Amino acid sequence: MTAPGVRTGGEADDLDVEEALALVKKAHGRDGHVTAPTGREAPATAPAASPKTDAHHRATPWPEARAIAERAGRGLRPHSTGADAPVGRNGRADRTDAPAEPRSPASVPLDAALGLVLAAPLAALTDLPSFDTSAMDGWAVAGPGPWALRDEGVLAGHAGPARLADGEAVGIATGARIPPDTTAVLRSEHGITDDKGRLHPTQEVGHGQDIRPRGQECRSGDHLLPAGTLVTPAVLGLAAAAGYDTLTVVPRPRVDVLILGDELLTEGLPHDGLIRDALGPMLPPWLRALGAEVTSVRRLGDDAKALHRAITGSKADLIVTTGGTAAGPVDHVHPTLRRIGAELLVNGVKVRPGHPMLLARLKEHQHLVGLPGNPLAAVSGLLTLAEPLLRALAGRPSLERYALPLKDGAHGHPHDTRLIPVTLRGDRAVPLHYNGPAMLRGVAAADALAVVPPGGAEPGQEAEILDLPWATAGIGGCFT
Repeated sequence: MTAPGVRTGGEADDLDVEEALALVKKAHGRDGHVTAPTGREAPATAPAASPKTDAHHRATPWPEARAIAERAGRGLRPHSTGADAPVGRNGRADRTDAPAEPRSPASVPLDAALGLVLAAPLAALTDLPSFDTSAMDGWAVAGPGPWALRDEGVLAGHAGPARLADGEAVGIATGARIPPDTTAVLRSEHGITDDKGRLHPTQEVGHGQDIRPRGQECRSGDHLLPAGTLVTPAVLGLAAAAGYDTLTVVPRPRVDVLILGDELLTEGLPHDGLIRDALGPMLPPWLRALGAEVTSVRRLGDDAKALHRAITGSKADLIVTTGGTAAGPVDHVHPTLRRIGAELLVNGVKVRPGHPMLLARLKEHQHLVGLPGNPLAAVSGLLTLAEPLLRALAGRPSLERYALPLKDGAHGHPHDTRLIPVTLRGDRAVPLHYNGPAMLRGVAAADALAVVPPGGAEPGQEAEILDLPWATAGIGGCFT
């Protein structure tokens, strides 16, 4: 049962009833358990239920939760959800999925664009190459050999060389401008000089050999890369060669991190019921690896007023909280969301660990992801809700899904998806131990998380794989 004052919807507004049920049945085909979508199709009042039963009922299936997060990042939301909304031919309230305004594109220097996404196509500002150049060290020759050698040579970066007459040759460096009337470039290893200083070829020279003609790679105005391209080092090199000093990109999503819990220590050993905060050191670099700009990290303890001030005062695109998403006496996330009238898009996910995670829309362009306080449960929430949301906010395409067979069997939850740490060994995923909600030992040694369906997986059974960012990009490159 949804708490009073929190608007629901989102998942049901993005899927027809038949589509949602088909998706859930596919995701939970092992035991046939189906959770009906919430929103307009749900009854106006739900029957009373115990907290445990109700929490399980309202949880969103794992694949659907990821889809909702990505759609939220793209700004897709219902046009009308009220009881008086116009009814379409299919009996549902009509709605339009119109993208909200994304963050305004920004022009940044080349050295600040790495890892961002192009907000506009990259068009060549010049021909590449912009003049005929030598592809090799050797001699520029005119006509058939042998050739009389000029004394001077032609170097890269110098002004236009003098015209060659038939029977003449001049030494030339790679990248140097080709003299007018040049027939070919003779490579240095393919020519010899005689006692009279004349140049002879040691093998046949073809017309135009080893000359890069102007515009060979592109002409000015050609579209080199489309909008949405990830800026890699190679893209930076191409942009520089094509004449760019700056690039128009989608800015990194800004993220504020709020660490909740009076029991957390920032240094030293655990004592007197206090434990070390593992999420404060872990989340900011992980969020950066997912393409975010972490604008602040604040430790608030279990203080409802401080949480309210931090959320309402944030200018970030995404707020990430840790802990406080359950229904205990010091769990203040849900009451705060009710107080500010947030729209709860995902209120619990049918996944272990990480079941009490949530996603809320605070404003038109601002969201909150509530992560559980247990470390591996928080990782689960990070990859379930924050990763697809950030990917969409940054303009990046969805990751291509893939699966690998499990080397060993994996225990499953009776009803929920499980995410377990694995290492990748060749064409198999090897499940790791120490995968409880409060444990980080397994994921610290992992390359990825495997998606284990309800009921578990047998040895050799394929499981969807969620790569960890440092496993594919390398430690040095994924946190920039």
